[in-house]
This record gives sequence, structure tokens and C-alpha cells, in this order.
Amino acid sequence: MANTFFLEPGDETLHGFFSSDLPPVLTVDPGDSVRLRTLDAWWSSGPYINGPIAERPRVPQHRDGYGHALIGPIAVRGARPGLVLSIHVGSLVPDSWGTSATPQSELNSRYGIADPGAVHAWQLDTATMTGRNQHGHTVGLRPFLGVMGMPPPEEGPHPTFPPRWHGGNLDCKELVAGSTLFLPVSVEGALLSVGDGHAAQGDGEISGTAIECPMTQVDLTLDLHHGWKLDGPVALTPSGWVTLGLGDTLDEATFQALDSMFALICRLHRISRPDAILLASVAVDIRVTQIVNGVVGAHAMLPWGAIR
Repeated sequence: MANTFFLEPGDETLHGFFSSDLPPVLTVDPGDSVRLRTLDAWWSSGPYINGPIAERPRVPQHRDGYGHALIGPIAVRGARPGLVLSIHVGSLVPDSWGTSATPQSELNSRYGIADPGAVHAWQLDTATMTGRNQHGHTVGLRPFLGVMGMPPPEEGPHPTFPPRWHGGNLDCKELVAGSTLFLPVSVEGALLSVGDGHAAQGDGEISGTAIECPMTQVDLTLDLHHGWKLDGPVALTPSGWVTLGLGDTLDEATFQALDSMFALICRLHRISRPDAILLASVAVDIRVTQIVNGVVGAHAMLPWGAIR
């Protein structure tokens, strides 16, 4: 019988890097669920008021050099390299506030933004699923976690910002509630960490931030899959199948996303690779996932019912 476990941010569960040396704070069996709460990416102790975003108050667990505020690691019994970890997202409930900003970056400089740039403080209404900033602009909410992933197999610590073939800072806005993310297992036990709640984000995450927010409730169900060779992230979402590619350039990331999509179509429809490529050319969309994490991302989308 599957169990449900609970995790809260605290001294034992919060960390700002990936490392296979971090001991798990929880060990679950395949099929078990975890309900947890996350901080925003900046480790904020409360809503943004005024002043530079880098000087906002943070929880005492933050340390210099930390990246995103992550919770975990969660070990899965039996997980080992060669298997696939699935993370089913059951629910995502944002807190009542969030923040977006234009941090110092090469891209923002090219946009013509000088430091300190702009900061938007958002009030989030989960009843109407809308957010409103201090200027009166209103947007719809579509919450997801920016970071879901495992540590690299190499000795750490490793920064949280670049996405990797085994997950991490993917920043894919399709990973909403009802989605299942499939990742190649990178280390024994999987050692999954999650965080970086986004209340809303456009494809690309153009400024470097979404509406960064804490999540008051995140429900995840973890499982293992044998006999499926994956080289990178794949997701089953309410919009359809998604394959994610990563690279130093968008061309490289796009090729990886498409290569993974061709393999997926072959698997789903039991057809040859040339046939899969032709079907993808008429049924699959390519989108820019994000351009702001050093390693850029693209994803290929196969909508539900596009190939029957």
C-alpha cells in the first residue's frame, strides 16, 4: 500500500546546491507520495516590500553561494542509474505573494536595462488564479516548479542554475499539476530535490525570472520504470507529450528535443525513425523553454490527438 509523507522547509531539508553526498532527509518506496512546502527561489522570508531585490530578507538557512532554495533530497528505494524516475505532480498551490525582477545579466544588458532595473511585487489569488502587481497589471496563473531533479553523478557540490539531463532547473512551464516528469536516474537512490515555484511564466523566461513564489502545497508521487532508455527529460502533460533538450545554443537544444521526440513517437506508435520524423514534421511544435540559465532549453510538444 502506498504511503504519503510530509516535508517542511527547515534546517535539515533546505539546501542551495546539488550533491550526491547530501544524505536523504526522506526515503520512500516506488509509488509513495510526498506533500511538501517550498520557499521562493530567493530564500525569502516574506513578500517583497521595497529596495534592491538582492537585499530582501531571507530565512536563516540561506548561505552565501547558494542557488535556488531546494527541499530534499528524497531517496527512492531501488533507484539506480539505468532506470527512469517518474515524478507525478498532483497539486501545486502558490502562496499569496510572488516577485519578478530584472536581475543583472548579459541578456538584460542587451535589452537596455541598467541596474537596478525593475521589480514587480505580485498579489496572488488562487481562487481566481490571477496575479496583480503594484502597477495594477493582472495576469493568469499557471503554477509549476522550476526545479525538479537529481544531483550529477560526479562529486559535488554543483550549482542549481544550469539544467541537466537528469533534471534540475528546467523552467518548463508545461510541468503544471497533472503532469508526470520522467528523468533518467543519475545516482543511487535518485536523491530528488525540488523548488523554485513559479506562479506564471512565459516560454523563454525572458527576463531571468518568472513570478517567483513560495508553494504552500506541492503533491508529488514518485515511481521507477524499467526498460525505458532515456537520455534526457520527457514529460506527459495536460497539453500532450513534451521532450526537453538542453545545450549551449538553441540549435543544439532543439536537436536534442527533437531526437528525443523521434524516439518517443517510435515507441508510442511502433514505427520506424524516418516515419516518426515525417509525422513530427506535421504534428510536433518546437518551443523555447528558457534562454537565461547558461545552458539553454528547447522543448518539442506533441499535442494530444495530433497523431491518431
